[in-house]
This record gives sequence, structure tokens and C-alpha cells, in this order.
Amino acid sequence: MRLGVLDVGSNTVHLLVVDAHPGARPLPAHSHKAELRLAELLDDSGAIGTEGVHKLIAVVLDALQAAEDKGVEDLLPFATSAVREASNADDVLDQVKDATGVELQVLTGEEEARLTFLAARRWFGWSAGKLLVLDIGGGSLEIAYGMDEEPDAAVSLPLGAGRLTAAWLHGDPPDPADVKALRRRVRAEIARTVGEFSRLGSPDHVVATSKTFKQLARLAGAARSADGLYVQRELKRESLEAWVPRLAGMTAVERADLPGVSEGRSSQLLAGALVAEGAMDLFAVETVEICPWALREGVILRRLDHMAEA
Repeated sequence: MRLGVLDVGSNTVHLLVVDAHPGARPLPAHSHKAELRLAELLDDSGAIGTEGVHKLIAVVLDALQAAEDKGVEDLLPFATSAVREASNADDVLDQVKDATGVELQVLTGEEEARLTFLAARRWFGWSAGKLLVLDIGGGSLEIAYGMDEEPDAAVSLPLGAGRLTAAWLHGDPPDPADVKALRRRVRAEIARTVGEFSRLGSPDHVVATSKTFKQLARLAGAARSADGLYVQRELKRESLEAWVPRLAGMTAVERADLPGVSEGRSSQLLAGALVAEGAMDLFAVETVEICPWALREGVILRRLDHMAEA
């Protein structure tokens, strides 16, 4: 059957269409994206304003039309941290439902971490052993660890690249004092969780997902997206540590000229790099392997599992 996943994230609204059935690998058929940056549209009270809600409704309607055009039989709509943490989340969800008919399922941070972990486990298989999975989104950082398909530990931290950029990095390029203050904040937040994971033992394989990690890996010399899903891509902490001060000294326009960096994400790349560097350092990780599958694929896989059980 043809499934569609509608992901209302902190940066983008992304419709992923796949051909799938239980027991088979989902095959991508179509991708439809709109840059919305909901994490940056929150007002001083933490609410998504009228303009933001209208923009969200418009892009959801566009995605619905794309899903219909591509013959989607079952649509799985969900929202993550930007909607989850908005002070007017219930009102936003009601307005979206009234205007589009789409009832967005709001995932908790732990659910995000667990579904992303499931996707990474299915991608790498059982031979990868104990997995540590890191995922940097626009609004949050998810960390999960385990041997099975359900992680033994999963947390979500308010360390998304979009959120941190809007709150901490106002200059272009940012003030060095602001970068230093953000670095301290990121590391203090991550450090609170390290003990919970370290008690479970050392991972056999460390995996990173998300656009942020993919762009950072590309900067460090990993293969282009155009080279395909099955090319192994890695990011070494040593390379990342060399790039962080360079990114801090660049404007957003200058970062957008770097290999693999999109204009829409260039302003957030420094904050994302600080989170990636902090996580790799505090978890004593020298190298992460980039996983092509992440949250959207996890949602699809969970749906297929439930179909198989029915």
C-alpha cells in the first residue's frame, strides 16, 4: 500500500510518501517539503501566533493535495516539539483540524527518541549490537540507547538547533560571548543525562540522524546525498571540533556557500554543531555513523508492525 507520513517539525513540514507492506523495506515514492520554522514563530508567551497558524494550515493543505495526487491510501500525521511545547498547542491543533480535517498526533520527546531508535535499529540490524542514537532536530535533541528494537533509555532535551539559534545567537556572525554562553548551556544540559546512559555500558555502535548531522558530516568530507543512501557516511569528533570555530566566525550567507549546507538551515548550523560536539564529547564518542532513516521512517515501521499484528 502507499503510505504518507506528514511530519510537522520545528523547521519543516515534510510529507514522505512510501510504498510499503509488512515485512518489506519501505520504498520512497515522493517527498514534499515546506520550510516553516515553527520554532522561530513563537511569541514572547511561547504561543504560535496567528500568522504562524495560518502558514501551518496552508502548508498542511498543500501536503494533503500532494498526498492525494500521489495516491496515498493512509496518512500518518504527527507533530513534534514546536507544536508540543507551544503554550497554545491545543488551540493550534483544533484550528488545523477544523481547516484541513487533519488531526495531528503530538509525539512526546521520548516517543520521538524511541521511534528514531527503531528506525536506526532496522537500518543497521542486530549485528550492530548496542546502539547509541543521537538526533538533533529544530526544537530538541533526542538520545536513545539499547540492544533491542525498544531502547533501554530514551530522553529528549530542549536543545534543537532552531530553538537555540533563536534564543542565544542573535548576531550574524554571532557574538563570541554568546557562542561561549550557549556552549556552556548545551554541555550542562547534556551532562545531566550522561549518567543514566553510562550505567547501561558502552555502545557497540553510535549512530546520528537528522539534517544537522548530515550537513556536518558533509562538511567533514562525507559523500554527497546524491551518491545514494547506501554509501557509508561518518562524522569524526576531531573534524567537528575543527569546524565549530570556523562556523562561529561566519555569517549565515557564508555558511550557505559551504558544501551540503542549505540556505534555510545555514543560520542554525552553528547551534547544531555545538550540540553535536557537546554530545559526542560528553558521551566520549570519537565517530558517529550517519543513518539515512530517522523519525519519519520509525513512524512508518511502527504502523507496518501494527498492520502485521492485526
